[in-house]
Amino acid sequence: MNELERIRRRQDLEAYRALSWEGSFADYLGLLKKDPRPLRTSFQRVHDMIISYGVEEYTLFREKLLHYRFFEDPFEGGKDAIFGLDKPLMRLVATLKAAAHRLGPERRILLLHGPVGSAKSTIARLLKKGLEAYSRTEEGKLFTFYWKTKEGPLPCPMQEEPLLLLPKEIRNEFLEELQHLHPEYPYPLELEGDLCPVCRFQMREALARHGGDLAKVLEEEIVVKRLVLSEKDRIGIGTFQPKDEKNQDSTELTGDINYRKVAIYGSDSDPRAFNFDGELNIANRGLVEFIEILKLDVAFLYDLLTASQEHKIKSKKFAQTDIDEIILGHSVAGWTPILYRHRGKPGWTTLEGLYEHFGERPKGLEVLAYDPERKEARWTRVLGLYRHPFFGELLTSAQKWGVVETTPNHSLYDREGRVFYPEEGREMLGLRKLPPLAPPPHTVNVVGGVPGFAMEEELAPAIAARRLTRPAPPGFAL
Repeated sequence: MNELERIRRRQDLEAYRALSWEGSFADYLGLLKKDPRPLRTSFQRVHDMIISYGVEEYTLFREKLLHYRFFEDPFEGGKDAIFGLDKPLMRLVATLKAAAHRLGPERRILLLHGPVGSAKSTIARLLKKGLEAYSRTEEGKLFTFYWKTKEGPLPCPMQEEPLLLLPKEIRNEFLEELQHLHPEYPYPLELEGDLCPVCRFQMREALARHGGDLAKVLEEEIVVKRLVLSEKDRIGIGTFQPKDEKNQDSTELTGDINYRKVAIYGSDSDPRAFNFDGELNIANRGLVEFIEILKLDVAFLYDLLTASQEHKIKSKKFAQTDIDEIILGHSVAGWTPILYRHRGKPGWTTLEGLYEHFGERPKGLEVLAYDPERKEARWTRVLGLYRHPFFGELLTSAQKWGVVETTPNHSLYDREGRVFYPEEGREMLGLRKLPPLAPPPHTVNVVGGVPGFAMEEELAPAIAARRLTRPAPPGFAL
């Protein structure tokens, strides 16, 4: 068999044509009258995506729980499957459902917060893979548009919903018509926002050319096309990771001026001379993941505040731009339990838990400590645990896997094994693997309860109440 013939037989040209669909604005209005689901918000789309893979109800210790098959990773044969977290995933899906019905959570950042290995990154990765796959299905399809110009097709840089091309009055009339045609539709048929700066500019120019005839503009200068979300192509799915503060600023979120095009168009406030390619721009209609969101510089938090609460972003030189996307952040909990060993028996607890359990003169207690001479972590005998009254302000030191709050005079080790104080702002040394003397974590009987171990129910309220830098209440410092 000819090798090319083998390739031809495995091609799915019908699927390619469906994903590459293009049509007129009138064709798109006709599609919406048959099926209004392309108008869903990002929260509505993600919620429907999860539900579409099925739900199982089961009982555990007389408590009814739901298991969402979506989190079994049907995309890569279970490579990122999540087990044992049905209760937290139920809360996540419930939040998405409330946001889908516009009950408030849609104006909040979704924060996954927990210790290392608690599937925070895996959940984010699954949602991104799911969106890519769902946008390629008939149920999850969505659309955008491009302008026909002399230089060639000009896509909307933020892959916006084509219905935004209509004035609000006409748009709302059409949405009311859709509501009458589909009274069983589960979500409010609403569409908020306006066109991005590039499309507003193109619309003004097009209306001037056609004497204000919007129908003619939509007929002759607009082409609607199918939108397929892709993280690698930076279409509808974005990822942002904190880096060195000196080499990173908010333009990575909201775009920057293209100085080469400034010379062409003569002004840095011309939208054609601006790259709307920040992570919040390209993630419109989908999801943006913020890795270690709690380590972000304060400058980024202002952009996130308006992006989450107002669904708007402010690009340099332009008015606020409307967005529709899920902002999903995750970060390691600062109250992550630490490993200790007492008379050869391992356990997990916090530093305060050590003091409460063993007192000031612990016998047979060992913790992992860094040996600067050997440059490795070793089991080290604890001679004493002391605490003293403290009424000042706690400072935060960060490392790759989380954050630690200490008093200002607390000495720490940096990445090179050198001693520093929190005010110096260096990155802490992080333990990447346990030494050979440490028994593997699965030997710790968490279910039965290890003395000093803080269970999830106890950690959750404490984690939720902590801030990265905060005044310390009257009490003790260890």
